[in-house]
Amino acid sequence: MKFSCEKSAFQKEIMIAQEVIASRSSISVVSNVFIEVVGNTLIIRATDIKIGFETRMPVDVLEEGSVTVFCDKLSGILASIPDGILEIEHQDGKMKIKPSFKKATFTVKTISSEQFPILPNMDQESFFLIPATDFKAMITQTIFAVSDDETRYFMNGVHFEKKENRVIMVATDGRRLSYIKKEIANIPDFKSVIIPPKILNIVNRRAADEGMIGIAVTERNIFIKFGMYQLSSVLIEGQFPNYQKVIPESQTYSVSIKKSDVMDALKRVAIFVEQKSRRTFFELSEDTIVISSEESDVGTAREELMCSYNGPKTLIALNLKYMEEPLKVMDTDSVRILFTENSKAVTLAPEGSDAYFHILMPMSAEQ
Repeated sequence: MKFSCEKSAFQKEIMIAQEVIASRSSISVVSNVFIEVVGNTLIIRATDIKIGFETRMPVDVLEEGSVTVFCDKLSGILASIPDGILEIEHQDGKMKIKPSFKKATFTVKTISSEQFPILPNMDQESFFLIPATDFKAMITQTIFAVSDDETRYFMNGVHFEKKENRVIMVATDGRRLSYIKKEIANIPDFKSVIIPPKILNIVNRRAADEGMIGIAVTERNIFIKFGMYQLSSVLIEGQFPNYQKVIPESQTYSVSIKKSDVMDALKRVAIFVEQKSRRTFFELSEDTIVISSEESDVGTAREELMCSYNGPKTLIALNLKYMEEPLKVMDTDSVRILFTENSKAVTLAPEGSDAYFHILMPMSAEQ
């Protein structure tokens, strides 16, 4: 095998392969990236067994062939080389990487491509299309609420389903819930699934904002393609919680406030938030909200903001992180805080839209 290519283009694809492989040991072939040149095309594959990745790019091929090489070292080599043309050759169980513009040569041991796992595949007719901007927005509004409690593995991913002409994503860790829906035409029916966050994070980082993303769902796997990339992932088994029971049918009181005002105030009161509980207080009175925190034996912080509210004086305690994370991704200037009483679910939603929302369970408000 022998080919030449532009270093920056090759490095971009290897960086994605490294994201998929993550912290695998160098002992296993799945720590390696699969490289094949055929015709004038370089095929790159990577897997951590659960997630598969494939991409293609044009290169100048002098000799066809395939091999696998330790991805971490290959990534390190490419990071150390300036941009320019690389000459890459595989011979006698070793890959030689030589920049055409430097008197430097790197040699890396390889493993036969025959030992690399066969990645799951899907026929192209099974994919349906979602605008990339919509799919990425759905990921952004939900992924941070995924649970990391492995004893409740069915909440370790994002629930994905179709209802009528809408696609829906939901994530929860049992103390908060994030929900978003998008109306998209011509989506075939598919069984609701739980998608691991790793593949969604890769899509969110790597997919362009324009164009379409192709998705196919089977009993055990999800396939996602965009541009020259195709990703696959084993789905999380189990029954996702009945999230509809968590969503309040109606809430009595509504607070409207500028999002940037709340975010700035939270940054300041965070200085005196207890690190373990992260408890932050929101004291409501007519057209005023006071955000405060208290760190035992250290100090307190308090900030008063103007808002639109017409209801009884109320004190609500919420986890600072659970307020900050959704506010960071909400694409609106003003937000609504909806509640009925200080011990029941609080909803954080964009002003003037019900396309997405975040539900937070309050903490004890006793100071």
